[in-house]
Amino acid sequence: MNGPVLEVRDLEVRFGDVPAVREVSYSVEAGEVLGIVGESGAGKSVTSLAVMGLLPRHAKVTGSVLLHGHELLGAPERDLAALRGKTMSMVFQDPLSAMTPVYRVGDQIAEAVRVHQRVGRERAAERAVELLDLVGIPHPRQRARAFPHEFSGGMRQRAMIAMAIANDPDVIICDEPTTALDVTIQAQVLEVLKTAQRETGAAIVLITHDLGVVAGFADRVLVMYAGREVEVGTVRDVYYRSRMPYTIGLLASVPRVDTGKETPLVPIDGNPPSPADLPPGCPFEPRCPMAIPECAIAEPPLREVAPGHRAACIRAEEIGAPAPPSAAPPRAGQAAAPPSSVRAPRERRPVALQVDDLARHYPLMKGAVFRRRVGTVHAVDGIGFDIREGETLGLVGESGCGKTTALMEILELARPERGRVVVFGRDTAELTPRDRMAVRRHLQVVFQDPLASLDPRMTVHDLVGEPLAAHGYRDTGARVRRLLRLVGMEPADASRYPQDFSGGQRQRVAIARALALEPRLIVLDEPVSSLDVSIQAGVINLLEDLARRLGLSYLFVAHDLSVVRHIADRVAVMYLGRIAEIGRVGEVYGAPMHPYTQALLSAVPIPDPDKERERRRILLDGDLPSPANPPSGCRFRTRCPKFKVLTDERRVRCVEEEPEVRPLGDDHGASCHYAERLDVV
Repeated sequence: MNGPVLEVRDLEVRFGDVPAVREVSYSVEAGEVLGIVGESGAGKSVTSLAVMGLLPRHAKVTGSVLLHGHELLGAPERDLAALRGKTMSMVFQDPLSAMTPVYRVGDQIAEAVRVHQRVGRERAAERAVELLDLVGIPHPRQRARAFPHEFSGGMRQRAMIAMAIANDPDVIICDEPTTALDVTIQAQVLEVLKTAQRETGAAIVLITHDLGVVAGFADRVLVMYAGREVEVGTVRDVYYRSRMPYTIGLLASVPRVDTGKETPLVPIDGNPPSPADLPPGCPFEPRCPMAIPECAIAEPPLREVAPGHRAACIRAEEIGAPAPPSAAPPRAGQAAAPPSSVRAPRERRPVALQVDDLARHYPLMKGAVFRRRVGTVHAVDGIGFDIREGETLGLVGESGCGKTTALMEILELARPERGRVVVFGRDTAELTPRDRMAVRRHLQVVFQDPLASLDPRMTVHDLVGEPLAAHGYRDTGARVRRLLRLVGMEPADASRYPQDFSGGQRQRVAIARALALEPRLIVLDEPVSSLDVSIQAGVINLLEDLARRLGLSYLFVAHDLSVVRHIADRVAVMYLGRIAEIGRVGEVYGAPMHPYTQALLSAVPIPDPDKERERRRILLDGDLPSPANPPSGCRFRTRCPKFKVLTDERRVRCVEEEPEVRPLGDDHGASCHYAERLDVV
């Protein structure tokens, strides 16, 4: 049929008196990809569920949803069930929750085929194997008999995509399909989505918070804020010629893997409004650096500012830069990069933390009554690095590579299973309980989830003051107020509880608590991974400012290489319990030598449409091997693209000899027998 495959007009969703989605309209043509972006709570997922007819009964949905010209809103449930999975399908954010845990993966895909096609059980099972093979599942016939919990996160998401394309749908709605996945797995999933689109010719609605993914994958972009669309246009128009201050703020707050500290992050002030208490006028006005009095009078309509480009801002005509963000001068309100403080050369600064040949193995047991050891999990298997005073080391790698285990071994301040940990010149193996208490004063930690790490029964004053009380301080009130100001909060916040704050504010409370005893080294375990980009930028800027003002050292554990590029001085890349590459950030990111580092960096999306679509992509096969049974020799060889092109004679060394980190330049080393520089960013 001619015209849009899916057309949404004036869609509104209310939960009681709360407007979750307000007058959203969009359309997608066959073969087109529409990206929907915005902060958490903007209404992205609610919009997709309303289109699919999957909202709960108490939700009030008005407007129009046309699929091939046929109205879906108000249609009988039997008609909607016939369309879901056949003409229109959905890829959910969490495939483990979306799949039935007690049915085999192949049976679930085959069921999706049989519901909509008149085929027998055997043919449906064969089709399930074909679909698993299409989306890149290794050994699809064997994997079809596995249960969802036996798949890794990336494999489950690929199986979910296989189910979504089983009946050649015309529209595929993807709700955060790559959230919480490692960048290497994310690259594989996006490649599978592209394959699915080529096979089915479907239109795709991609809902995500990752502006880099949208830059490389989508044709058009819809930006949502406070339940409504605030900017719509082609990817190049929205990214290079933004007309809405909110869009500009999102792009300015995203850390980029191709630029470091020389390009400062500019966070959006404040937090998104509650749908139940929207401000008068433009919902973005309280946070907008370009707001004028007229903005608070009435909410601006979404109007055309250029052919095919619409924005909801009364100052849209005054905004817009013709050059890409990477080449554009600082925008209005954007601060210049802070001057770097003059520090002594690295080799002259004292060592805050030194780790030598650190290992941590866990026994693999079997049996309920008579338990016996059947193997060993090599979580960390001989890593070494050091951190100087005033320096930040980023520890990166895929999930399961041993980053958090290494962190916990350091924080334990005890004798390690193997190797040595030296904190401020003191070997942890020789510390007495009294010594350990004294060292902990100077070594603090900030965890990934502040809501889980902060006691919800305690006020902010008690949480921040608890370390002070534990070390004998009596009057903590004045110091708590000073700490809250230091992390950008108000002293009045001391009487509130953690659940009263946003995610970014809770993380600031956790940082204030870590600073209470004036530590010299702070360990940060994924401190910004669960935050929206605008909030994330504020926390990153805060950490950089504190390090500069207080002379702090950081061990920054993360899976987001863009964040590490922005905050770290040096970076160590881990793979399967070992260090693959280590060195100065500029050296490692500018010319990575290890094939694993090259693949990681090439998979990180950049929020620049032209640059993202021209980059070289290095896709890794399969998932991380089990640390209970690591490959012989080089642990990366089973996935290494370089290993595949080596001659048989050169492969022998990779199979038999485990490489050690060897210096390959000034403060740059890699554990690869055949390391060579490659520009992938």
